[in-house]
Amino acid sequence: MNESILITGANIGLGKETARQLALKPETKKVILFCRNQAKAEAAKKDLEEQTGRKIFEIVIGDVSDINSVRKAVEKIKEPVDAVILNAGGVVGKTAGNITPSGMNELAATNILGHVVLVDELIKHDKVKKVVLLASAEAVPGVKALGMKPVAMKTSSADEFAGVLDGSYFGNKFDAMQAYGYVKYAGTMWALAMARKYPNLKFVAVSPGNTKGTQAPNNIPPAMQIMLKYVMMPIVFPLIGGMVHKLEVGAKRFADAISDEQYKSGVFYASKEGKLSGDMVDQGTFYTDLKNTTFQDNANEAIHRFIK
Repeated sequence: MNESILITGANIGLGKETARQLALKPETKKVILFCRNQAKAEAAKKDLEEQTGRKIFEIVIGDVSDINSVRKAVEKIKEPVDAVILNAGGVVGKTAGNITPSGMNELAATNILGHVVLVDELIKHDKVKKVVLLASAEAVPGVKALGMKPVAMKTSSADEFAGVLDGSYFGNKFDAMQAYGYVKYAGTMWALAMARKYPNLKFVAVSPGNTKGTQAPNNIPPAMQIMLKYVMMPIVFPLIGGMVHKLEVGAKRFADAISDEQYKSGVFYASKEGKLSGDMVDQGTFYTDLKNTTFQDNANEAIHRFIK
């Protein structure tokens, strides 16, 4: 039972809906909305209070792409939380390949950097008690029906992971959509490594699946945005089957995974092979690199090279 939960990127989309669902559980006593923008966080808090009829929401401001911002934010968290949902992220868009002060590209910094720092700091100060969930994606094992190739690194060495994180792995042609799967792979392997390093905590990676109503379509090039919003989501995916679901379903995956004992620590859960919706299964049963503990540790090492 989780009485207190912190959710990053909680002012909109999956984060906000997850906060709403958790607030409707009687055992939930506090939900921390970890957001980048104060005004948007305040608006989300007010809306969530109106929707749920509960005043259990607190705001902590922090930018997950900025190490110092996250560390300052952790100082404001006075009491330990039971669960942390690392939801913030996305494809980012045109600036995805830009290098941040950490040395990571913006795509990696937004999806991984601050989340790793957040968890490290929470553990260091004994401020997380039970569960850490990282949002991952089916882009890691790929979806053959849609031409999404699985992540295929040559060695999954620490150097190779570091190349993904700073963008050098992709050469001169940085494609955010391609890089996204590799970044999510690095983050997922970090989570699985942490599960072994901290056996007293449950670390789980979960994909929300192909979810309507998220912000991802707004972070990609305009032509792709139009195709995804007006053709793929409403027409193509429903016809194929098992390829899309409502926002509430994607958020429920997060809410369930932090509390249901069927979801075990050290596992990446997402849709069945070749699907983007439906029941969640252990991705390691068909994407076996996930089970390689050396690869997991290499990802963890590579990420920490950028944390100073």
